[in-house]
Amino acid sequence: MENLPRIVTVLLSGVPATVIAAVGGIALTIVLSFAAGLALLSHRRWLRAVSRVYVEAFRGTSEVVQLFWIFFVLPVLVGFQLVPLFAGIVVLGLNHGAYGAEIVRGAVQSVPRAQVEGAKALSLSPAQCLLRVVLPQAVVEMLPSFNNLFIQLLKSTAILSFITVSDVTERGVQVLVPNFGDDIVLIFAGMLVIYLVLAVVVTAGMRWAERVAARRVGRRPRARATAMVVAH
Repeated sequence: MENLPRIVTVLLSGVPATVIAAVGGIALTIVLSFAAGLALLSHRRWLRAVSRVYVEAFRGTSEVVQLFWIFFVLPVLVGFQLVPLFAGIVVLGLNHGAYGAEIVRGAVQSVPRAQVEGAKALSLSPAQCLLRVVLPQAVVEMLPSFNNLFIQLLKSTAILSFITVSDVTERGVQVLVPNFGDDIVLIFAGMLVIYLVLAVVVTAGMRWAERVAARRVGRRPRARATAMVVAH
């Protein structure tokens, strides 16, 4: 326990890189999820085909191998190398965006057809129907799934230690274990706690987003509605 302060300090020094990778990956995941998810529902066959190839390619291959391709193979092919942290963000976004695309597709398709027909009856254009009627309701349905996806992305930031990004995992495995091997239990317990705390923060933010999105479409927050049902 005498090495605890040093262990905590070193692990915390990796938190900024982990947070930057997670936030950057989440931002790219959101963009790619909506772009690919809506493309899967497009009337244009070629657009659906391109999106399906992207989704299946990144869902069906190893995230670690994708990281190695972006960081090690891409420079051989194009002649320049990405900064390690940026390369990690790109891989996290591409990989989880493929899973997110299916979340978006499923949520959009879950909106009752009557809602779409009603929007058409009001002479809304397809774009207005999507933005004003379909997406606000679909977002409410997709947020819980995105919560799980973002937590998985957060945990996946650990693979960035393979390309020397100084995140929490790299600090623990590459710096602390060789120097404080006798405290290995304490080191890995500290790493678990840090990832757990960050996951709780992500979940809290997503629960807040769920409540806001539900209110905007006139729905009760799920927790409150459940409590009322139980009370009755």
